[in-house]
Amino acid sequence: MFKAKHLLDPMDFSVEELEDLFQLADQIISNPKDFSHICDGKILATLFYEPSTRTRLSFETAMLRLGGNVIGFSEANSSSTAKGESIADTIRVIDCYADIAVVRHSKEGAPKIAAQYSAIPIINAGDGGHQHPTQTLTDLLTIKNIKGSLSNLTIGVCGDLKFGRTVHSLIKAMSRYPNVRFILISPEELKAPNYIISEVLEKNNIEYIETYTMEEVIGELDILYMTRVQKERFFNEEDYIRLKDSYILDGDKMKLASENMIVMHPLPRVNEISYEVDNDPRAYYFKQAKFGMYVRMALIIKLLGLM
Repeated sequence: MFKAKHLLDPMDFSVEELEDLFQLADQIISNPKDFSHICDGKILATLFYEPSTRTRLSFETAMLRLGGNVIGFSEANSSSTAKGESIADTIRVIDCYADIAVVRHSKEGAPKIAAQYSAIPIINAGDGGHQHPTQTLTDLLTIKNIKGSLSNLTIGVCGDLKFGRTVHSLIKAMSRYPNVRFILISPEELKAPNYIISEVLEKNNIEYIETYTMEEVIGELDILYMTRVQKERFFNEEDYIRLKDSYILDGDKMKLASENMIVMHPLPRVNEISYEVDNDPRAYYFKQAKFGMYVRMALIIKLLGLM
């Protein structure tokens, strides 16, 4: 059983707990029928104050495949938030109905507030530009299964590194594994926040470089983690339009990469990965989405204390 009751930050679980979680996910992948009734009688609440496709549906599918049931809402306006209800009161009500809850919110720290008032486990499914820990679990399981290890890797993260919560969570999580090197690829306006540089990379003596050009570094990478420029995080649409096409991964750029490099993306993509790349055997972003369902199945089981 995990020491942490909730998952709010990718660092809430120890490396040993993560390994235990990934072993369970691998067991589910190998023998899904063995787990098809483990959550019989359990209810998952999905509280999505912000739009989502993969995260919400993968959580719902995960619970259904475990034999449980799902309640919830997919936008704030369809909940009592539209009437002014606080997240604290919402979670107190949900406590009466569900055994575990998933919260996505546009405001940073909202899932943490929910956890302070909750009697049931809370999973952060993304809070503003802050963290996205279950995407990080997805990313780590993908890397571990494809590369065989979470150590000795050069990882390029490309695109919106300022607002990209998936990038922030991934860098934090990977900082605990040996001999990991980061190449941060972004325009000046979308560089990684200072706290990621100073409090994560530099504090842990992790090698990194910052660059504006993908072509110069793609040949060095074991993993290229692409992200979209997020329109919803911009206050000025002119800035978004100017920056949205900063990086487009296409067939020509893939020719510069190692045969063993893999391409990942948390999705959704807009135009930062050309469709021609989908047929490249190094493209793993759709397989990555499936790994997300399995790791969320394992997470639900662990947080409910069922294994």
